[in-house]
Formats: sequence, C-alpha cells, structure tokens
Amino acid sequence: MGLILSTNGGCMMDMPTQRDISHLPDLGASRGRVGPVRVRMPIYVDLLPPCNQACPAGENIQEWLRLVKASDDRGAWLELTRNNPFPAIHGRVCYHPCETSCNRVELDGAVSIHSVERYLGDLAIEKQWQFTPPAYSSGRRVLIVGSGPSGLSAAYHLRMLGHEVEVHDASDLPGGMMRYGIPAYRLPRDVLDAEIARIRTMGVTFVQNHNVTDLIAEREAGHFDAVFVAIGAHLSKRVDIPTRDAGRIVDAVSFLRDVASGERPLIGRRVAVYGGGNTAMDAARVARRLGAEESIVVYRRTQEQMPAHAEEREEAVREGVKMNWLRTISEIDEGQMQVEIMELNDEGRAVGTGRYETLQADTVILALGQEADSKFLAKIPGMAFDGDVVQVDPTTLMTNVPGIFAGGDAVPSERTVTVGVGHGKKAARMIDAYLQGRPAVQAPKHDLASFDKLNLWYWGDDRRTAQPELDVEQRLNFDEIVGGLTEGQAYTEAWRCLSCGNCIECDGCLGSCPEDAVIKLGKGLRYRYDYTKCTGCATCYEQCPVHAIEMISER
Repeated sequence: MGLILSTNGGCMMDMPTQRDISHLPDLGASRGRVGPVRVRMPIYVDLLPPCNQACPAGENIQEWLRLVKASDDRGAWLELTRNNPFPAIHGRVCYHPCETSCNRVELDGAVSIHSVERYLGDLAIEKQWQFTPPAYSSGRRVLIVGSGPSGLSAAYHLRMLGHEVEVHDASDLPGGMMRYGIPAYRLPRDVLDAEIARIRTMGVTFVQNHNVTDLIAEREAGHFDAVFVAIGAHLSKRVDIPTRDAGRIVDAVSFLRDVASGERPLIGRRVAVYGGGNTAMDAARVARRLGAEESIVVYRRTQEQMPAHAEEREEAVREGVKMNWLRTISEIDEGQMQVEIMELNDEGRAVGTGRYETLQADTVILALGQEADSKFLAKIPGMAFDGDVVQVDPTTLMTNVPGIFAGGDAVPSERTVTVGVGHGKKAARMIDAYLQGRPAVQAPKHDLASFDKLNLWYWGDDRRTAQPELDVEQRLNFDEIVGGLTEGQAYTEAWRCLSCGNCIECDGCLGSCPEDAVIKLGKGLRYRYDYTKCTGCATCYEQCPVHAIEMISER
C-alpha cells in the first residue's frame, strides 16, 4: 500500500477507493421528501365513514357518536333524529349494517352503534325530549297511506319541512309491522308508543281504522297536493299443501298480528314453522312463549342459504327452536306432516330426492314470504307494477302518476324497518322539491374512509361493550330480552369510534410538523396550513390516525 499525506502534514495508510456517501445531492433534480421546490402539499379533508355509508336511514353516525363522547347527549339525540326519528326503536330492531361495515371490525370488534343509539332513544323517552315543530307553514297538504316505519318517517320529515300531514291507516293503532309483526320481547310497545307520540305532538294527524280503496277520490276529497304510499307487506304468500285439516294451518303474519293484539291462540304442544326468514324465526320463538314444547323450523335449503339474519336464527336455537334443513312439506295430516328430504344439485339449488320422513305437528305456521296489498292502486291509470310492488323512479320515488310517491314495502326493496325509514326521509325531501317546483338533486358524497387509509397507532385495544340479556330460562314470556347500556357504558362505547376520515383535533399534525406550518384555530375549528413554511414532507399526513389529511400534487 502507498502512503498519502494528511491535511495536517502527517501521513496515513493508502486506503482502497470507496464510494463517497457524503456527496451532496443535486437538489434541482432530486425527488425525495423535500426539495428546493415543493411538488406536493397537504390539505385537510373530510371523508365518508363506512358506518354512515352503510346506514339505510342515512344517519350521520360518526357525528352523533362524537357528541356522546363530548358528553352532549341531547345534542347527539338531536343530530341523530335529524335523519331518523326513532332511535329507541332502531336501537332494538335494526340489523345494524353500520356495524358490519365498521372499520373497528378489523381490530377488536365493531363499535356497538345500535346500543348507543338505544341509550339515546331511551334517555329521550325518560327525559320527555320533544321535537320542535316548524315555525314555517308551507300551506301544502300531503296524504300518507300507511303508518308503518316508512309512512311515519315521511310524516315526520314532511312536517319538519312545514307541510300539513295526514296519515290514513287501516289498523287500530299506528306502527304497521313494528306493532303487529315484531314481537314485544324485541320491541316493547311502550317504547313504540312513546316515539310515535312525538310525531303526533308535532301536529301530524292520524286517521286509523280507515282503509283506503280509491286513492284518487281520497286525494281530491282531502285537497292533498301530494301522496306517499307506504303500505306494508301484510299479506302472507300461500302455497298449496295437501291437507285433511286446514284448521291446523295458519299464516305467520296473521299469527303474529293476533298475538301482538293480545290474543293467545291455541297451537298445541308441537308447532312446525315452514320458512326460513326473520318472520319464521319470530313465529317459532313466539310459539315457544305460547307454550309449545316443540317448535320446529322446516326450511327447504341449507343454513347458509337461509334469508333470516344469523343473530335471529341463533337466538331461536338458544330458546329451544329446532332447525330442519333441506326439508319441504309435502302433505299435512292429523297431528303430523310428511316432508321430503332435499339435496343440493351441482348448481347449489335444492332439489327433491324422493325420500320422505314424518314429523309431528299440532299446528303448521306458514312463513313463506309476504306481499303488499297494492290492488287498490291498480285502479289508477298509468300506475305500473312489478308483481305486488309499485314501480317508482329510483331517484325521486315518484310513480308514473305525477304527485303520487311510494316507498317501503310498496316498492322493490329490502323489507326492514331501517330501509323503510330511509325511504320515508328520501320521499319527504323529494315531495318537498316537487311541491316547490325544484329539481331533485342528490348531493355528492365524499370518498370512503376505508380501513387501509387509517394509521392506527393512536388507538389502543378496547373490547366491545356487551348489553345485558335475560337468561334463556327467564325468556319464555314477552318481557324484553336485551337490556340497555348505562351512561358510563354508552360513553365508553362511543369512545371506541375511530372517527374514520374526519379530524378529531388530536394535535398530531401540529406536533409532528418540523416547519411549524400547522396553525391551530381553536376548539372545534380544527387547523389550517401556512403554505409559506410547508415543505411538503408529508410527516403530518403519515401520522394522522384518521386520514383527515391528504397529499396532493402542486403540478
């Protein structure tokens, strides 16, 4: 090795040639995190939380959860009821698709949104909170046919918009299938009555025991400017089954309606329910409460193909209901029935095998689906149908007849309380636009705040709060099964919300910015950027736990 002179005049060993890692980069050409010219910049954004996107009633779930976190329960209730006037009802009977979509599912379980909603609803009933009637009167009158969830929702929103609203319904009391289809152990009637009473107090007129047969005449006689048809699916689908004793066969809708009206039909010790939907589960569970020692569900497909919600099926099984999959009833005789054993073909369809077995049954309850009683609408020229339901414009919910709108079970849709409430709200807004001669415009939605966009360093492990339940041994009556959350539990559960896509003012961007380019504007006002200082390094973006910051190109 040779020698080289050091800078101080000494000498050192001649070292092998190495790449100089200390040489300065060409800042004019580099594309690192920062450079002489900023090529990207952060902006604050608001994204659409997946819970909000999934809610058929269109609730701003994330916002009312935020208000619960802030210990503003009344503010949370007011925010919730801007879109859905029935939080105590929905907290009990909604199948909460919001929770299925909740990003927290990926961590330690979805936020129990429905239980916090129920907490707010029950608190409002306890404290007798009321809706404030509108000071403005439009001078317009709207007729609503049907007092189920869709009709009641439309009545509420139309009244809030200043219109005079009258609800005509064939039943003794308002509520539709919420009253006459959902059993009291899931929805206590005092809760239903309390939330309907608020709508009556707002000035909505209810005309019960009134069956509408001529809608055009009804509209003209009442001088109504528009109509919303919100009839429920109260007719059971029938199937021809050979039988020697038709008295032993009842339809599920009539059965549940009779029980809800206070009757206690004699059904014997052994009951078979034919069908696989939620109504079948309700009928089987009610049969157990009426004294049936054996309640069997007979369904022609598999458990995986069953349309009933999994939790409804699981609760039925817990209460002693037995499931007979891949079976179809072929004949009913005195005290027994013959069922054919089915199997799935290569296409996954259930087909008969020609093999039979006999099951004992004192009563057979048919739960094979429901239809809307829409025949009275067929008299109206121009009205178009798809089977038992009315064809409507999917944007406006207006039928082919100007001024007549329809929603809920009366149109093609999923038949649930929450979907009906969402239709009622949408119809009210479309009817309001129609009455004012405004075009129906749907507001654009923000981009979705999906799980992969979140930075989860901010959130710790926090398991879902369980609601109290009656033991199975205590259940075989019509007392409510599931209890509500305490104030502390509701507060804790609300804090599990990840606030996906919307700023929570955690100060993370403020603390992480190396250039002091983030300016805090005060509580509730969030932040802004001083772009004269910002270098576009993206540190704020990379640490934001909720993805309320996005990086955009400046070129």
